Amino acid sequence: MNSETHIIHTLFGMNPMWLATAIFIATYAVIISERINRAIVALLGGGLMILCGILTQEAAIHGIDFNTLGLLIGMMVIVSITKKSGVFQFVAIWIAKKVEARPVGILVMMSLVTATFSALLDNVTTVLLVTPVLLLITEELKIKPYPFLFAVIFMSNIGGTATLIGDPPNIMIGSAAGLTFNDFLLHLTPIIPLISLATLLPIWWYWRKDMVALPEDRARVMRFNEIEAITDWKLLKQASLVFALVIAGFMLHGVLHIEPATTAMFGAATLLLLENFGSDPETQTKRVHHALTEVEWITLFFFIGLFIAVYGIEQAGLIAAMAHGLLSFTGGDLTTTALSILWGSAIASAFVDNIPFVATMIPLIKSMAPAMGGEQAIMPLWWALSLGACLGGNGTLVGASANLVVAGIAEHAGAPIRFATFLKVAFPLMLLSILISHAYLYFRYLM
Repeated sequence: MNSETHIIHTLFGMNPMWLATAIFIATYAVIISERINRAIVALLGGGLMILCGILTQEAAIHGIDFNTLGLLIGMMVIVSITKKSGVFQFVAIWIAKKVEARPVGILVMMSLVTATFSALLDNVTTVLLVTPVLLLITEELKIKPYPFLFAVIFMSNIGGTATLIGDPPNIMIGSAAGLTFNDFLLHLTPIIPLISLATLLPIWWYWRKDMVALPEDRARVMRFNEIEAITDWKLLKQASLVFALVIAGFMLHGVLHIEPATTAMFGAATLLLLENFGSDPETQTKRVHHALTEVEWITLFFFIGLFIAVYGIEQAGLIAAMAHGLLSFTGGDLTTTALSILWGSAIASAFVDNIPFVATMIPLIKSMAPAMGGEQAIMPLWWALSLGACLGGNGTLVGASANLVVAGIAEHAGAPIRFATFLKVAFPLMLLSILISHAYLYFRYLM
């Protein structure tokens, strides 16, 4: 749908783009100030897009990514039920003991797990599973959780960049450009280990003084018996079966044509049924209430408001104007265009949902093919867009869905991640990853 379809009479006849931009900037400014809960601010920002005439209510609903919300809710319910079996405690103890309860070893191992899972699954599911484990480990070792939480966020987005299925922008790019899973493995995966290492080393350096556990705390963890952590073997078997089927559903999406939200929600409903089958109504009510209470509703409503606010500036033409401006000043030079797309996508994706930005960039890049020598000649532009959009999500706390999910879980556990604190560490690391990508693109494709 185009913007003319959705924009109605704006407040006082104001220019839709300027009005939408003002609302969007104000929304982000208040979010950054952290004086008001981010869910409240995002919902107010989304509401103003409707009240000021940027969007109709129907258009606002159209702008909400219900597939993302459904996926989050479904996986949150599955995780909340599964953790009652004690499996997360098992994983936490097993990982800690494998590295002798050394915080640096835990940081490295969990980062590798996160990056690998994010490449093979979606990064939101990965952080939903990994974050509770990390919080358990840091609680037992009596150390600050922040370096581990930051590493999970960064590595989920870095790992998701490596494959066709790791991050939604890659799925969109692959579909538009006819790129296969193996194409992404060949062209993007090789640079991911270097970016991962370049990200982990500064994290360790920045928090090195806090990543020290007392000998008695390490010794206590080493004495734990991970098997004893499993408190409900029946529930663990049920949850493992459902989780395996859900993951299979994700991986067979191209064959089954069933969206991840449907798969996750159906999996959640199935696990609720298995857990409650044969129980009395009162027990069922308590269990269902507990599972739904564990859902991070603040994060979900923040997403809803943010989706509407972003859709408002998209429909007002701001994202299209940014994309056109980015491509117009390059003058048709392949090297300048590719590097401009890389840096422009990264900066934009740090502050704006990368999905609508990528959706806008795709037809613009395709339109440049004839002037640049055909579809094969513009391949570096696709890799630049993927690296910029996916890695740019590490720049701010609102840059990617996984970031907000980790922040929501951490806040629920009493370890809130502040926007400004995250920005101070994350934005320079994001720029470093883009600088490495810049060199990689130039020397492999452009020189």
